[in-house]
Amino acid sequence: MTTAAAGPRIEVLAGGHDRSDFACGKEPLDRYLRQQAGQDVRRRLAAVFVVCAQGSNQVIAYYSLSALSIPIDELGEDQRRRIPYPEVPAVLLGRLAVDRRYAGQGLGSFMVVDAAVRCMSVDRPATWAMVVDPLDDEAVAFYRHLGFIDFVQRGDRLFLPLATFRKALDAARG
Repeated sequence: MTTAAAGPRIEVLAGGHDRSDFACGKEPLDRYLRQQAGQDVRRRLAAVFVVCAQGSNQVIAYYSLSALSIPIDELGEDQRRRIPYPEVPAVLLGRLAVDRRYAGQGLGSFMVVDAAVRCMSVDRPATWAMVVDPLDDEAVAFYRHLGFIDFVQRGDRLFLPLATFRKALDAARG
């Protein structure tokens, strides 16, 4: 992956980031970055993280995170039996997009890993899982490939217990 090898930087979206040419090919995601993301950051409705092109402030990828809780009855029996609460804390990976010019370089997976690591940080509020609302079948396949699983009662949403992610990360580190 050319971009990752060069060390992409992920930053919190700020006014100096150039979003004008961003085009992932999915209008709702393009429009969000250009028109809504900055407002969401200012209002603290979402944290938006961007990847910039090497040596510039041109946004080439982004994702958003916001707080969420999962009702326990939306989880499978194997997860429910270990949780003594009616809801569990989670984070919504609300949007994730890569500019078409940078597609196929692994930035999407890189950003999911970055988001999960941020969620597991000890200086953050406790988070049991990362949740996604895939936009289409292509996104569903992407997230399932990364280990996300279906909720019991919702066909439009997937989740990844962060303990599962941590085990995979530890195994990859050897």
